[in-house]
Amino acid sequence: MVFTHKKPKVYFKTFGCRTNVFDTQVMMSNLQDFEITQDEKSANIVVINSCTVTNSADSTARGYINSLKKLPNNPRVVFTGCGVWTKGENLFKEEKIDSLFGHSEKEKINELLKNEERFFSAGDLEHIDNTIVEEFIGKSRAFIKIQEGCDFRCSYCIIPHVRGDARSYEESKILEQINTLASNGFGEFILTGTNVGSYGKKQHTSLAKLLKKIALVKGVRRVRLGSVEPIQIDDEFKELIDEPFMAKHLHIALQHTSKRMLEIMNRRNKVLDDLALFEFLSAHGYALGTDFIVGHPGETTALWSEAMENIKRFPLTHIHAFTYSKRDGTPSATMKPEVAGNIAKERYNELVAIIDEKNYLFRQQKAPLDILIEQEKEGVYIGLDQFFNKIEVQSSVDLVGDWIQLQTYEVKAEHNVAKFE
Repeated sequence: MVFTHKKPKVYFKTFGCRTNVFDTQVMMSNLQDFEITQDEKSANIVVINSCTVTNSADSTARGYINSLKKLPNNPRVVFTGCGVWTKGENLFKEEKIDSLFGHSEKEKINELLKNEERFFSAGDLEHIDNTIVEEFIGKSRAFIKIQEGCDFRCSYCIIPHVRGDARSYEESKILEQINTLASNGFGEFILTGTNVGSYGKKQHTSLAKLLKKIALVKGVRRVRLGSVEPIQIDDEFKELIDEPFMAKHLHIALQHTSKRMLEIMNRRNKVLDDLALFEFLSAHGYALGTDFIVGHPGETTALWSEAMENIKRFPLTHIHAFTYSKRDGTPSATMKPEVAGNIAKERYNELVAIIDEKNYLFRQQKAPLDILIEQEKEGVYIGLDQFFNKIEVQSSVDLVGDWIQLQTYEVKAEHNVAKFE
């Protein structure tokens, strides 16, 4: 007679940034006594990897927690991620969640989940993972976390308080991680972290030196970077921008283009220096994206107008714009005057329209596109080119996970489209 023991099913719900995406893969890699499911309705345990960058991010997580009551298996709810250090304790006390653990404990997830009692294990803000992720479930591109934490103290940001000060992964560990994933078929790697550009500064190395070594790994075809600060694009980095392994897209965090607003935000970047940098990178064929906070306290009509006149001068192609959302515990949360929500929305729409037009004009320049197809949806294959622009491809063959090059394509308002046979 054969007895079978069904492993409990765990569903991971990930909110927030690419760093959280990587952290979720670390947790998945450390589960031995559980089965991972992509269907939350079948889950016995739901692990929530939370984001807390804004108050609304906390609200989103709380709303999701409340929705879990409707699931048929009445799963245990386990909470982790950045929200542990802001709202986690209250959620635990209110019994909205069954258990909680912090970033530093995620490699212990197998033993933690075997503990069926309620537990609260916040851990510390000094940890660096040792796990080598061998697979990215449901992904064509691989996310590689190279550092944790941030030493900057922008007035609106809570992240240093929930991720800790900047600390870097050992170069050997990063290269081992990339070697493993490359041997498993991954060709595109996205370097991520809380403040990617700070990599190595306490280890007498740098992001540029790391990139050079990554490029030598067999199987690495393209490397993308998470958000970097303007001051982190130094001369050593600039020497690499024409290398074929570099994606022709950089996301460089500006946050604003008014000199006074940057001072209010306690930012280190300077508008004219930023403009010169962007023009330099654009001249080398780069698509350029940025973060931009709209409606931060103190953003007057005059400062907004100044910012928009400046933004029109920047060769931007992508924007991660968001209206300011108060984050309790930050200096900005008590700043005055506040910007009315309807005004912030109007400004947001104005900004996005400007960058959308710039992106459309950039794509009309027509360059050969190197594309990694990531998914198929309703008979159409979807991928990203080297400029981080979306393309939809019609094909009679299965392209998911394949690299293709296109010389001919149609530029539409929101994305490019093409046929591939």
